[in-house]
Amino acid sequence: MNTEPERKFGVVVVGVGRAGSVRMRDLRNPHPSSAFLNLIGFVSRRELGSIDGVQQISLEDALSSQEVEVAYICSESSSHEDYIRQFLHAGKHVLVEYPMTLSLAAAQELWELAEQKAGPLEEERFGFPAFSGISRLTWLVSLFGELSLVSATLEERKEDQYMKMTVCLETEKKSPLTWIEEKGPGLKRNRYLSFHFKSGSLENVPNVGINKNIFLKDQNIFVQKLLGQFSEKELAAEKKRILHCLGLAEEIQKHCCSRK
Repeated sequence: MNTEPERKFGVVVVGVGRAGSVRMRDLRNPHPSSAFLNLIGFVSRRELGSIDGVQQISLEDALSSQEVEVAYICSESSSHEDYIRQFLHAGKHVLVEYPMTLSLAAAQELWELAEQKAGPLEEERFGFPAFSGISRLTWLVSLFGELSLVSATLEERKEDQYMKMTVCLETEKKSPLTWIEEKGPGLKRNRYLSFHFKSGSLENVPNVGINKNIFLKDQNIFVQKLLGQFSEKELAAEKKRILHCLGLAEEIQKHCCSRK
């Protein structure tokens, strides 16, 4: 019995750091969503030639090739906007790592371009902390609904390579939420949370083990979108949530910069 899908989308991976390398691994391994995808090559500013048998191709060739239908944007955050725009103008589908862009206006423009060109889309090198840490903000919005900004501060000691952003938010029911991003030498990548409800407190979430396939889950959802398996209502809700988070991130950045 032939289980090969009738339709395969040609994919190019742009940027082969940690995220790009995992994307390439998932594309080459026998996962259900990978069966609908064909890894054609990768794009990198470095001259690498090939990686595990996958050939490097130029950005120009990736944009012009009819064989390439999908681009995975895995480069540094500051380059996302330019790459997304180029691939959308070339009529390609785009999957991009967090954050989509480093401004709300750019995200809105690119989403409109995506809807016209390629169907549903999914300050520094990594952007202001509200943008580089937007996955945490998205997590809070998913849990508590749309949020509004109350205040935000940014403490920086560049000589110590230290940064702490403190953001006070509130839910639509006026319940307070505080989001803190802190980076510096000796600080590990950990997440601490403390929720206080009328019925009690929550200091941690249930341990579900280490998620080793977070990129693959993302790819599975992307393929479902390519195959038209998401409703217009679901796509509209996702777009609204992402633009809401980017709008909040921009508000936070402006608030912090105005206090300097």
